[in-house]
Order: sequence, then structure tokens, then C-alpha cells
Amino acid sequence: MPSLGWKAFPPRLPEQPIFYPVLNEEYATQISRDWNVPYYGIGYVVRFDVNTEYLRQFPVQNVGDQKHDELWVPAEELSTFNQHIEGLIEVIAEFRRS
Repeated sequence: MPSLGWKAFPPRLPEQPIFYPVLNEEYATQISRDWNVPYYGIGYVVRFDVNTEYLRQFPVQNVGDQKHDELWVPAEELSTFNQHIEGLIEVIAEFRRS
């Protein structure tokens, strides 16, 4: 898939107090395909790198299955999180309602 030149995530909506980056592609695919497509009609899986030292402040949260690991970044810290993204945000998969 072509790069869209994304360097940051947009601000969260008022009803989204936390940004939840997940820690593995399998979980991201599950969210995109199995949850986002039925609800929104489309889902994307993205990949990006973040400075490891910066990420240490966010404990890994497991929200179910063994593979369901994510970080909880408060919405008010998203702009700082974005400053620690290294390189571009890459779309690696897209799923659409049939």
C-alpha cells in the first residue's frame, strides 16, 4: 500500500479520552476487520515506530486474550506522543464491508 505521508494521529474526539495503540499486527487486524468493518464499513491497520524510551511511561495493558496488549495514552498527551513517532505512519492493510 502506498504511504500517505502521515506523521501524526489526529486529536481525539471528546468521547475518546484515550488513544489505544495496540502492540501487535494480529490484534490490530482483528480490531480492523472484525470490529471496525461491521460498525464503520471500513478498517485500517497501520504500522509506526515510536521512541522506545518515551513509551516506557505507558505500562502495557492486557485487555483480554493473550495477544490483546495495548498502551493507554491519555488524549491530552497525544500531541506529545505524535512528536515521538519516528518516520511515517504506514497503512499496511485495509478491510471493507463486502
